[in-house]
Amino acid sequence: MISIVIPTYNEADNIARLVSYLVANSGKNVCEIIVSDGGSTDETINIAKLAGAKAVLSTNKGRAAQMNYGASLAHGDILYFIHADTFPPISFANDIEKAVSKGYAFGRYRTAFDSPKMILKINAFFTRFDWFVCYGGDQTLFMTKSLFNAINGFNEEMRIMEDYEIVTRAKEIGRYKIFSKAARVSARKYDTNSWLKVQWANKTIVQMYKNGATQQDMVNKYKEMLVYR
Repeated sequence: MISIVIPTYNEADNIARLVSYLVANSGKNVCEIIVSDGGSTDETINIAKLAGAKAVLSTNKGRAAQMNYGASLAHGDILYFIHADTFPPISFANDIEKAVSKGYAFGRYRTAFDSPKMILKINAFFTRFDWFVCYGGDQTLFMTKSLFNAINGFNEEMRIMEDYEIVTRAKEIGRYKIFSKAARVSARKYDTNSWLKVQWANKTIVQMYKNGATQQDMVNKYKEMLVYR
């Protein structure tokens, strides 16, 4: 069975639509939807509960910590991490169960942005490849609970790049699946800034990460380069 975990912070405008979508398409393979909140100052938690999720206040703020907290409450043997502005294909539950039955311990979808811009379609095309730059959480991430526990989950010291880091560790011991289908990802970061600014910021942060920069330096640089929630 699958436990869905959604980390949130001030997602009142998005969370009801996502939870309702997941409820409608879960079938018999999903046992719960857990919204792990980082202390939202809006109505995220209440709205998520009304939509059908189990919404909880995480003991620590930060996406890695929130996802770990949600996972600690999960009853399913498969964990599925989804960002609040991302919608997986309607077949997600069957896709994941089938992949696990074939021996895959974790994996993700490709990307399809909710934008008609050709430049974003080109970006999305490259998410079919098993490249480090495609390890981000926007494509969603499923992982068996046994693998998640074996690698001690997300590194809570990480305030940025936590998705990339956990995939790197998981690949050392588990089989990795990239689905041919795509998750629909919000283009709000590109709309708020520009394609060039986002690409340059992403390139800069990845290079800083590979060069051993501190988490605080990467967070500061990202905030400096982009206007982002």
